[in-house]
Amino acid sequence: MIRDQQPEDDSTVRRLVEDAFRGRPYSDGREPAIVEALRAAGALTVALVAEEDGEIVGQVAFSPVAIDGAVRDWYGLGPVAVRPDRQGRGIGQALIRAGLDRIRALGARGCVLAGAPGYYGRFGFAAESRLQSPGIPPQYFLALPFGAEVPGGTVTFHEAFDVA
Repeated sequence: MIRDQQPEDDSTVRRLVEDAFRGRPYSDGREPAIVEALRAAGALTVALVAEEDGEIVGQVAFSPVAIDGAVRDWYGLGPVAVRPDRQGRGIGQALIRAGLDRIRALGARGCVLAGAPGYYGRFGFAAESRLQSPGIPPQYFLALPFGAEVPGGTVTFHEAFDVA
């Protein structure tokens, strides 16, 4: 079951995100702090959790991004996390698809993320030469436009992503 994250889920989500990213070579360990900073700033446009047998086993977050300093109804996906003992069962995919549907319904024009092209390509994400984000190698900065228009420029994630 996928549902909106509630305030009472916060501590469980923090532990889940910590566990999901612990020891991963692509993680710097800031993911739990990013989720908390996005929440504290009121920047979680969509925050969903997946439940199995009454336990939270996954989460995904979407927050607004700016392109060349302007908000253009584009969103950033992430972090997304699944409890290690539940990974590989489609939970992350279900969360991502539900979140993408939700931001589309809110009028989003597209979504960006930093991630593995092999994984996120299944949702339609691809490197987009017109968009870049400082510090993210172009092959891992992926975009999914929801229409024909893809703006060009530098994408800036919410300042919560800069937590130390």
